[in-house]
Amino acid sequence: MTARLSPEMCAAAPPTTVGFGNVLRSEWTKLRSLRSTCWSAAFVVLATVGLGIFMGARWAHQSGPIPPGFDATNTSLSGTYIAQLIVGALGVLTITSEYATGMIRATFSAVPQRRTLLAAKAVVLALGTLVVAEAVCFVAFVSCQALLANKGVGVSLGDPGALRSVVGAGLYLTAAALLGFGLGAAIRHPAGGLSAFFGLLFAPSAIVDLLPTDWRNDLINYMPANAGSQIFTTDNVNGALGPWAGLGVFCLYAAAALVVGFVLTAVRDA
Repeated sequence: MTARLSPEMCAAAPPTTVGFGNVLRSEWTKLRSLRSTCWSAAFVVLATVGLGIFMGARWAHQSGPIPPGFDATNTSLSGTYIAQLIVGALGVLTITSEYATGMIRATFSAVPQRRTLLAAKAVVLALGTLVVAEAVCFVAFVSCQALLANKGVGVSLGDPGALRSVVGAGLYLTAAALLGFGLGAAIRHPAGGLSAFFGLLFAPSAIVDLLPTDWRNDLINYMPANAGSQIFTTDNVNGALGPWAGLGVFCLYAAAALVVGFVLTAVRDA
């Protein structure tokens, strides 16, 4: 015989909720257990530290003097340009992989509060990316400068703009991961999310280059990659955005993608 609940008992039953801390722990376990996360972290280390050492060795063994205007800090962080693609792809796959396998239905069943779930995913992704990115940027800087010191052009973290550039590079990579996550949440398909991320990062600059010179010079500084990369450059081009202003513009792109992703996830079926 099946027991039946009275209307009073149903009304008294509280809705199922999951604490944000529990969701964070669950998402952290899920993220670190994925093979894509491990591979992404390894490639970020290889790209950032490896390219930093390569560039340091290249300039240290170059015959002849170093050209004027050489940016030793930016040289050590050359791998950031590649690492942004890796962390952005990780951000996309963090959410779209569950849609691709159908696991997102089970996830939403376990955590009915979709915005809470997305917020937990975004926080875990951001913190994980920030820790790894800051660590590899500092290692790349120290390794490259040790090589450049043999040429007499190495700098230290105490030099103007050096510490800001290294810390800013880690923040830039974190924002890139969140940009990818927001686009992935909005599009829900791995291939579409990756295409949108790469397109948003590079296509606007190419399109703006086709505009008349006056328009191009005004708009190019506000394109995602151009604006964000100012944070890890000590020798800024005249007319370009300031380091923190440029990073702020890049973060606005990431914030806009996150807002769209959160809104669409809340109103669409899984």
